[in-house]
Amino acid sequence: MGWRGRIGLLALGAAGLIACGRGERAPEAGPRVALVLKTLNSPFFIEMQRGAQEAATRLGVDLVVQAAEREVDVEKQMQIVENLIQTGVKALCITPSGSKEIVPALVKANRAGIPVVVVDTRVDPKTAEEAQVRIDAFVGSDNYEGGRLAGQHLLALTGGKARVGILEGIPGHETGDSRLKGFRDAVKDAGDLRIVASQTANWERDQGFTVFQNLLQAHRDLDAVFACNDMMALGAVEAIAAAGRAGQVTVIGFDAVEDARKAIASGAMAASVAQFPGEMGRRAVESAAMLIRGEKPSPDQRVRIELVTKETLAAP
Repeated sequence: MGWRGRIGLLALGAAGLIACGRGERAPEAGPRVALVLKTLNSPFFIEMQRGAQEAATRLGVDLVVQAAEREVDVEKQMQIVENLIQTGVKALCITPSGSKEIVPALVKANRAGIPVVVVDTRVDPKTAEEAQVRIDAFVGSDNYEGGRLAGQHLLALTGGKARVGILEGIPGHETGDSRLKGFRDAVKDAGDLRIVASQTANWERDQGFTVFQNLLQAHRDLDAVFACNDMMALGAVEAIAAAGRAGQVTVIGFDAVEDARKAIASGAMAASVAQFPGEMGRRAVESAAMLIRGEKPSPDQRVRIELVTKETLAAP
């Protein structure tokens, strides 16, 4: 074969490679949506991520999920948001680590023309108004009502006679504050139910153990605990067992994560309030996709709550 023939074959081969490359090219990714969580070290937020990813896959959305290592790290969450703004995400879904502290980062998202969907924890309304921040949608449960359900259940279990310790969330953050207020309002008129101590354990299991261990030592008559999330409640369960008081302290949590459900089934916990974080994640991404298309989702979307007990777990 002459050199002209060899060149012709090489040219045909190159053309074939180009054609194959075009035929095999992956479809372009859909609009990029950010989901910024408080942490991924909690089953609650892992379930929220699953729901969000299901919706993203179904809707053709390119979902990026990021979170700080600890829920209390507000500064890290703000850095994450600011970095994502620089990458040009088309919408931002966020569970604020700080109801007030996150506002400046959301203002930057507004200025960049990025729609904002707040999930689970509301932004402080006064701070938001002062900063003129725009929130396009909120997706979450009624934390006050959940706290009230927990208080009512404790009254039913104890006949209104108990010495209660409370494990709070992060003070000043809407989620924990609303749960706490709902619980306190539910039990305030019970004549023989007294809240003997109320301290934060910052949503964390190890702090729940340490704080409740100290409460048990300081208040020997303590026989009930309401924890504003299940991580702290499970820490309290461990502290109760370590003190040799298993079965003597009524424990009610919030979120109904899998470990809490197991503790309820075994009798180590009495109840927990379920929030359905997977549904929150799904609705958040659906709302973001609507906003990207120029549509308006419902501005205030409430996800159902329900009380989980040993009886409800056993129900068919």
